[in-house]
Amino acid sequence: MDLATRGTWAFRPIWIRLGLLLGLGVPGAADGQVSSKEFENQALPALDVEEPYDFLRQHAEGLSPRPRDPAARPNADEIEIGEGWSIVIPADASPPLATAADELQRYLQDAMGVTVEVTRADQLDDWRNRRNTIVAAPRDQTPGIGEALRGSKDYQIAVGDQTIAVSGFDDRGAMYGLYNLIMRFSLREAPFLPKDLNTVRHSLYQARMTLSGLGWMEWPDRYLATLPLYGFDAIHCSIYRNPNNAPGVEPHWSDATKRKHPPGAMKDLINRAGRFGIGIYAPLLYHYTGEPENIEGLRKLVRDVVTEFPEIRGYVLLTEGFYYKKWFGAGGQGDEDLRAWASEWAKAVGVAADEAHKINPKIEILPWEYNIAFSPDQVETKAYVMTQLPESTIPLLTFENGKAFELDGQKGYLRDYAISQVGPAEVTQAQLLETRKRNFRAVYSKADTFASWQFGTFPYLPFPYQWHARYKAMEEWGIDGALESWSYGFKPNWVAEMRAWSAWTDAPPLEDLLRQIARREFGPDGVEPALEAWKHFSDAIQVYPDTGPNWGSCNALASPLFFEKPRPRAMTLNHSWSDQNLWSARSQLNPHWPYVPARLFFWPDFTNTRDRAKDYIRFFTVPVFQKYLNLAADRMEQGLQSYRRAALSAPESKRKTAFREVLLAEQLQRMMRSEHAIIDFEQHRLALSRTADPSEKRDLLEKMTATLQEERERTVSSLETARRDSRLGYEWEQDYIYTPYTIEEKLKLIDETLDRQIPDYRRKNGL
Repeated sequence: MDLATRGTWAFRPIWIRLGLLLGLGVPGAADGQVSSKEFENQALPALDVEEPYDFLRQHAEGLSPRPRDPAARPNADEIEIGEGWSIVIPADASPPLATAADELQRYLQDAMGVTVEVTRADQLDDWRNRRNTIVAAPRDQTPGIGEALRGSKDYQIAVGDQTIAVSGFDDRGAMYGLYNLIMRFSLREAPFLPKDLNTVRHSLYQARMTLSGLGWMEWPDRYLATLPLYGFDAIHCSIYRNPNNAPGVEPHWSDATKRKHPPGAMKDLINRAGRFGIGIYAPLLYHYTGEPENIEGLRKLVRDVVTEFPEIRGYVLLTEGFYYKKWFGAGGQGDEDLRAWASEWAKAVGVAADEAHKINPKIEILPWEYNIAFSPDQVETKAYVMTQLPESTIPLLTFENGKAFELDGQKGYLRDYAISQVGPAEVTQAQLLETRKRNFRAVYSKADTFASWQFGTFPYLPFPYQWHARYKAMEEWGIDGALESWSYGFKPNWVAEMRAWSAWTDAPPLEDLLRQIARREFGPDGVEPALEAWKHFSDAIQVYPDTGPNWGSCNALASPLFFEKPRPRAMTLNHSWSDQNLWSARSQLNPHWPYVPARLFFWPDFTNTRDRAKDYIRFFTVPVFQKYLNLAADRMEQGLQSYRRAALSAPESKRKTAFREVLLAEQLQRMMRSEHAIIDFEQHRLALSRTADPSEKRDLLEKMTATLQEERERTVSSLETARRDSRLGYEWEQDYIYTPYTIEEKLKLIDETLDRQIPDYRRKNGL
């Protein structure tokens, strides 16, 4: 069905369309089956078309909170916050606590339709006697509550007859308690709390930091305001640039290619983030060689930065920019003695820590040895690094990268951030065991918790049971702090909401929490179908065969299928003194498809001497890889059958949100199907080039034609989904990896291949 044909469906009355979809005339619907196309015919006309980058504007202006359920009524065992209530904080409340009170006031007004006042009190000893009041203060100002709190960010919420007490270990704890009230109201879809609520919640993490999901240094105030709501207490910025704009280092971080902060930008961000209780972690970039003048240069850099920015909480010393003598990518060290390299690198870490702690002993120095290979055979080397680091630092370990897995007896490991395996990786387990023998301040980890480079073009991934397994693994392995995104960043979503609950003790049981989220997203009739869908999705990702952060899992639905080498779409250097391959490698663009970095689409070997699909698949044979791609996609389809029903049953007020949820999951499945199709098409193309048998050629051409036709239909759906969700395809490290425009280019190539290239081939070969 083409788009024009599809449009006639949209004009039928909604009750007719819904009735047809649920069994009154749609093939397969009688047994509850709803196809992707049938669902699109409902969803697409209901959603507005967005332009690329629209979502950035939406986040900068502030996303509208989910509205109150107008039908919600308090149960007999619930208290209602209504008109005449107030929020009371201490007269000397810190800016973050005062901001949290203002944010709760804003939320109650905008989402719940309830107007409350924010007032300050010189003393709160009488908090139990107040009426229609939310009292929020550190425990030393709320006697009789908060005695069980142990550390910063801990809080207790206790509901009385007409009072809600939020007691924090400190102001930060009280602040997070107020944000937790917003989370509770959001789940309940009304400003109701249980009358017997009395929860003591201990923070499981000293630090939870994230990157911007909008752009390199893009932190508008309304976006910053969402971070503490989701339990974050810090941000990491600005990537690949020293805070004071001191020159970067080769090969990837030179001043020739990286932005500088505008004058005053870092100070401004520190001040604005601080109002929301958000701390700053920043990178330090330095090329360490060990000579006396080089060591002094490092000391000076640290002194300069720490002196200019005393508010910065910690520094991440990532081997992509803070390295010894020679930089190399993970596994690309060649004959380098990694132990010797790691030992010298650790000395540089010690110099930075020593200099920083002379000025402020509380500053956190986070060495992150990412580029030392993380494959399972590097367990001893990675553990050795932990023996070299100064105990005054906080190791930042990569949680899942390198985790081994096996498919039909064929062994591989995660080549980048992923959620198909829970983790920790074997190398990370060895490092964690080694750290326990020493007296580090803490141990942090880079661990994805809501999105991943495995599908780096999605704002979040709806695999809640798999994510929850990771949260439990992080807790069980004693991770003290986490960097929870790289580099796609954070965008508000329900998986990150689930993660926020898990970052403190006394979280709701997983099934209860998911049930509440499902009800809010899809309405009461959609709860069971949504839960069923999430189970299938979580099963699907477990069998997805990882190949790293490349075209398949990030860009397959917009990646072209090449029957023949296409005409160049940009400048080529075939006869220049410049080498085309070297030029393309530096620019990261292939002139034949210059819409994305070259690694993010599948480029065949048109000499037909090498099977590039095998290079991409790496660990597995093509049949095994394709088998598990199909299995993952099939499990996604099982879940989508339920997910579509959940959205179609949603009440009118929730329908647009529900439709977008389903379309995001549809796009995930299309990524898997397209990846399979591209590899399948390439296998047939190679076979076609290597046979002289006319009968075999005809058979291969028929298969390739069928693959293209299926991919065309899938690509049209991908295009229409991307047009309605500007978040899709975006990953700010490259800005957009795909846009509707690039998907249209793929469609043009498919049509050209079907209409010209394959018919021309048939004529030339007498087929």
